Amino acid sequence: MRRLISTGVSPSEAAEQAKNQIGSVTLEKVLEKYIVREDLVEALHKAAQALDKKFIETALRKDLAEHGVEKSWSEIIVPLLFLIGNQWEKSGEGIEIEHLLTEVLKSILREHSQEVKMPFNAHPVLLASVGEEVHSLALHALAAALSERKIETYFLGSRTPLEALCAMISRSAPPAVFLWAQLPQNADSKFFKEIPAIRPMPRIVLGGPGWNLELCKDVAVVSDISQACLEIERAVGL
Repeated sequence: MRRLISTGVSPSEAAEQAKNQIGSVTLEKVLEKYIVREDLVEALHKAAQALDKKFIETALRKDLAEHGVEKSWSEIIVPLLFLIGNQWEKSGEGIEIEHLLTEVLKSILREHSQEVKMPFNAHPVLLASVGEEVHSLALHALAAALSERKIETYFLGSRTPLEALCAMISRSAPPAVFLWAQLPQNADSKFFKEIPAIRPMPRIVLGGPGWNLELCKDVAVVSDISQACLEIERAVGL
């Protein structure tokens, strides 16, 4: 009953299901009823509030396996993050829920982002959160989505300084560089204007709400994971 209630089933219905159930109620069995995507988001939201880590992990692994990273990220994970963020903004409570959920998501996306065997790109794509940007969850999602397309990446993660970015570009000659900035103070144009001049020059792709579009007219700016994947696919010749 506790498992069912934590995922949105009413107490009376949970009691009825538990009473009629022969044997244990597995998570996989519980998840079968979430056909509508919005219902799964709501169930995950309630599971996060209940700190039901096992349900979140099982549900997300199942969704990623069935729908792939792009759909899971856009239709499930991002709406879930908005619900959690809005709850914290309104009440000032629940920061522990956001932190737990973020770590679970990173772990599952890293797990899904397996080593690419025989990648299409000879040189890995660079993924980095620039400046003092500590948000890197979108990079984990992009790395996982690209691995599904057999595109190899170098994951530089959060708080990547310009010096590190330039050194990696010089040493690895990436076909594309994806730069994430959640906050405006981290979205400095020097991160794409002051990189080394190599041949061929990498395609620069910017993601995140921090970038000022007026200062980014000479590079690609994307608004979602699908656009980011398309830009990077073009860069590697797909």
